[in-house]
Amino acid sequence: MTEPDDLPAAIRAAALGLDVTAVEANEDGTISWSRNKVVFAVLQGGTAEFRIGRAIAEAAVRTPDTAPSGRGRDWVAFAPPMLDGHALDRLVAWFGAAHRRAVPDG
Repeated sequence: MTEPDDLPAAIRAAALGLDVTAVEANEDGTISWSRNKVVFAVLQGGTAEFRIGRAIAEAAVRTPDTAPSGRGRDWVAFAPPMLDGHALDRLVAWFGAAHRRAVPDG
């Protein structure tokens, strides 16, 4: 099995086997993933954003190809120019972490 070489394919691969995940594609090309009606990942253009929690997001923005997300302090924006092994590992880990944390407030 070959590794995905673009963000959409990598996120689709990361989502395989995860339960209770809904995917929504918007007219502007944005794709979002949610669980329990909580959006936890968003792909827009060449940037993927993950709701991984404040502590992890603060650490994540110190890694290559990341930035704080405009979605809030619980999110990290990830825009790798290419998906090498390290970038793919981070994407899979962050998607999984965001999926686990997708629980309704309250």
